Amino acid sequence: MSELTIPGVLARAAEAFPDAEAVVDGDVRVTFAELRERAREATAAFLAAGVGKGDRIAIWAPNGVRWIAAVLGAMGAGAVLVPINTRYKGDEARWPLSRAKVKVLFIEDGFLGLDYPGMLGMDGDGEVPGLPDLEAVVTFNGEERAGVMGWEGFIETGTDYSSEEIDESIASVEPGDVADILFTSGTTGRPKGAMVTHEQNVRTYSAWTNRNGLSEGDRYLIVNPMFHSFGYKAGVLACLLRGATMVLQRVFEPGQTMRLIEQERITVLPGPPTIYTSLLDAPGRADRDLSSLRLAVTGAADVPVALVQRIRAELFPQVITAYGLTESSGTVTACSLDDDDETIATTCGRPIEDVEVKIVDEKGAEVPAGTDGAILVRGYNVMLGYLDDPDATAETIRDGWLDTGDQGRLDGRGNLRITGRTKEMFVVGGFNVYPAEIEDVLARHDAVAESGVVGVPDARMGEVGRAYVRLRPGRTAAPEELIAHCRERLANFKVPREVVLVDDLPKTASGKVRRVELRERA
Repeated sequence: MSELTIPGVLARAAEAFPDAEAVVDGDVRVTFAELRERAREATAAFLAAGVGKGDRIAIWAPNGVRWIAAVLGAMGAGAVLVPINTRYKGDEARWPLSRAKVKVLFIEDGFLGLDYPGMLGMDGDGEVPGLPDLEAVVTFNGEERAGVMGWEGFIETGTDYSSEEIDESIASVEPGDVADILFTSGTTGRPKGAMVTHEQNVRTYSAWTNRNGLSEGDRYLIVNPMFHSFGYKAGVLACLLRGATMVLQRVFEPGQTMRLIEQERITVLPGPPTIYTSLLDAPGRADRDLSSLRLAVTGAADVPVALVQRIRAELFPQVITAYGLTESSGTVTACSLDDDDETIATTCGRPIEDVEVKIVDEKGAEVPAGTDGAILVRGYNVMLGYLDDPDATAETIRDGWLDTGDQGRLDGRGNLRITGRTKEMFVVGGFNVYPAEIEDVLARHDAVAESGVVGVPDARMGEVGRAYVRLRPGRTAAPEELIAHCRERLANFKVPREVVLVDDLPKTASGKVRRVELRERA
């Protein structure tokens, strides 16, 4: 079994740290040896379900020990993970499920008050229309019913498989096999599935943990959702690689987070800047013992120096920033523990080992340090490509270099600073939001002629969406109505915070809405 596969990483962790706590999920505490056993039981269940090498499984559920067991079990069967954002509505989830031809879907009943199978249109007979490849839906926490199997029942299906058969399946997983397909939106069209291998993930997060010093004995609060590479790769995989304990939180809430930090003696808490500003300003912080905290890892185009200094003075002695994107296995650069406050606040650090970054001008020529340009990345961490989309892959990866779609510059020491986003994405509380997706939903309202969506600064979330909308002649719609229209069809972080009705929108010569001008107006 190769240590460059995720099942290999799990096996090594179980051998090196058998009795150490691997996962704390509410009242459930699981050692590394027990986690490997749970994953093996899940592998047997996947084999019983006819899931094998290259088949895709999806998880549409919050952070939990069963989430981890399911993905590790699936990978032991050679399957590929397709994580689904828990805040997605039915149409948003249907696209990756359909595109990836997902065979088994895992859900949690009632999370955030949502009926996940119902949002996909599952009928009383358990049939889900429009997803012909979907063979089973499994609930982590609910009752078995038509079309939905319970987790315990799913695990039970694999009890006839021998230990040797499970070993054989795990041993057949190769470093170059695709481990996961994370769907990422673009400036136009539907989200695209970035395919990343086991070896790419293992090498990237070995380098990431080398940079930040995560190690055995650390207690890592995973509040970043595991459907995102921040929670799944920089969380679960990083902890497996280093023997750190994963303490799981399903939804960030400052009071509960502080309680967990105190109760579980948390040492490591990565997250977007909004998590730290919320903790710093949380009522009752002075009454909590948060002295165990050691390391904060965050990422944003620009974190105020004053915030880094305040985090260091009041919460974490060590703070680093990093930069990555789904197409780069989640990580490209990271600061080091000995970098000064200004470097941490204004740059994303240097490329991780064996990864190159260059800045180029509009003609593709490399520019000197200190000059702005497009950020290109080359290395083992660059995805294989987009699922079933060779044109988009060829557009994004040229001569081995990944065009990140971001603008930036390198300083004389090789630290990267992000200065803009070519693709006009904005980040709401740590989640990427793409204007084209929101504009597409607004266009479905019968009163909307056209719209332009941009991100505007927000003290708590970093950025939020603002939509500029031109209505069709003779039609009326209040901003509140358009926001409600979006809320029915989009995850909450994508819904524009405000809608501004306008008589006209600035356009390029080819008739496209000039979002750059709208941002300046905002």
